[in-house]
Amino acid sequence: MNPRKIVVAVAPVAHMEKTIPHGVKNPVLPEDIAEQVIACAKAGASMVHLHVRDTKGEQVGNLRTFSHTIDLIRKETPIVIQGSTGGKSALSLELRSVSVDEPRVQMASLNMGSTNFGDGVYINTWNDIRYWAKKMKKNNVVPELEVFDLSMINAIVTLHEEGTLQAPLHFNFSLGFTGALSATADNLFRLKQALPPNSSWSLIHEGMQDFSLLGVAIGCGASGIRVGYEDGFSIKAGEYSTNVELVEHAVSLVRAMGCEVATPQEARTMLGIMR
Repeated sequence: MNPRKIVVAVAPVAHMEKTIPHGVKNPVLPEDIAEQVIACAKAGASMVHLHVRDTKGEQVGNLRTFSHTIDLIRKETPIVIQGSTGGKSALSLELRSVSVDEPRVQMASLNMGSTNFGDGVYINTWNDIRYWAKKMKKNNVVPELEVFDLSMINAIVTLHEEGTLQAPLHFNFSLGFTGALSATADNLFRLKQALPPNSSWSLIHEGMQDFSLLGVAIGCGASGIRVGYEDGFSIKAGEYSTNVELVEHAVSLVRAMGCEVATPQEARTMLGIMR
């Protein structure tokens, strides 16, 4: 029997609002991001998640720096490129989804509802979701459905029934954000049990300090996990790692659990990426 394939994604750039530990260098320049992405791809990463930012790391609405970063990445690796439609709710719908306009973006995050993030509200209305889903469909970009709360699974089912979202549906459980669903095994089980048939799912763990919940996800049938500075800096609590070390540890975990890491081409097949 062939081992089950797992997509290992890396999100190498921490949000500017996140506290960067002393001694950790957060990559923000295109050359630094590309260098780390290429090294992570060589270590086994199947996909990279990138936001549209400027050279200071601030979220912006133009593709200049973002596209240059992809230029550098594509010289060395066919890793799957995933853009973001997340970030600042204050930006327009068009500017939040500008990554989908970059022709080399093959998948994009699609946030499936509004939620509290700390003291603020992360706004993603149903009409917002419809707008971004339509744009992704037009540009042949596969949506990764970001789930911060159990109710969002029901929303996805409704949006699929009305034709806004097309099967197969690829869920990404986004746990651990302050104000949203906490990162526990119990919550992971609840989300998994609520999924519609024939769905695939993956996990990101905001504030991750060790890989224990990623191991639970793999054991429960996840088709993907994510590591990198956007989510956490540690393999074990109190010790900080590089993005490459985080990917290497994720790859080792996948193999220790009897699975194998998907190549970028295998990831495209698993996720239905045609672009």
